[in-house]
Amino acid sequence: MRNETINLTVEETGDRLDKYVTEHLSDVSRSQVQKLIGDGYILVNDRPAKAGIKLSTGDRLTINLPAPASTTLVAEDIPVRILYEDDDVLVIDKPPGLAVHPAPGHPTGTLVNALLSHLSDLPDTGDRRPGIVHRLDKDTSGVMLVAKNTAAHANLTEQFKSRSVSKTYLVLVKGVLAPREGAIEAPIGRDPSRRERMAVVPESRGREARTQYRVREYLDGYTLLEVKPETGRTHQIRVHLAAIGFPVVGDKVYGVKSPNVPRQFVHAYRLGFNLPSTGKYVEFTAELPPDLSQALETIRHSPPDKS
Repeated sequence: MRNETINLTVEETGDRLDKYVTEHLSDVSRSQVQKLIGDGYILVNDRPAKAGIKLSTGDRLTINLPAPASTTLVAEDIPVRILYEDDDVLVIDKPPGLAVHPAPGHPTGTLVNALLSHLSDLPDTGDRRPGIVHRLDKDTSGVMLVAKNTAAHANLTEQFKSRSVSKTYLVLVKGVLAPREGAIEAPIGRDPSRRERMAVVPESRGREARTQYRVREYLDGYTLLEVKPETGRTHQIRVHLAAIGFPVVGDKVYGVKSPNVPRQFVHAYRLGFNLPSTGKYVEFTAELPPDLSQALETIRHSPPDKS
């Protein structure tokens, strides 16, 4: 795996360097960012800097993500809640803050490392992602599906490719979204002005994307949605909702910050698929984790939002 270089331009004064970089790299933890800074892999205006410096508008960040020093994946005792298991599949409730697989800058501490402590013989796909057939962002919690053998991996990959897997997310957005049901259809591709982000782009520069939504609850100034992405584009839910003027609460990249919501309010609530062994359709649900459940209760009982 090669080194990767990412360039960012700061748009707002005030954030610490380590905090800013963590918010803009979906698969790298803050402690890993701090190590990269200390090792000189992250530069501010072409110079080394300390993790705690305050950034200013226009500062240029150069982030050099080194390739993992070793290709050996290590089993780690990281607790993960198992919802279902048979000879072919493992269904888990991924906690927030856990990256799915190793990548430059964080070769350990991922879901893959956790799975290897439970299953030592996950199917090797040659990309340091054994058993992984789909992924969730590091800060997204909820239901994930893992293949336990090569045949199951091929079967599940085809189900995702053919869009026969049903995915439902619980998402909190800022604003009162109407009508109560709808669909967003807009191509998604790299943001031409900020290459580390995705955006709704002209059809010639993006890939088709469709997201269905249904209102689950109106709160004061917010809407809790059930969202079903029919396609699987990077950051699709967050990009589509921001594009129609209803940004995800707690999303530091595309959405709006909130003192009551500790991370992006996106939770993979339900996943339905056909069991590789029998073809039987099954669904599994993961209720909101404590941090998002508490955030919702706080918003429900907060004074009216005047913003």
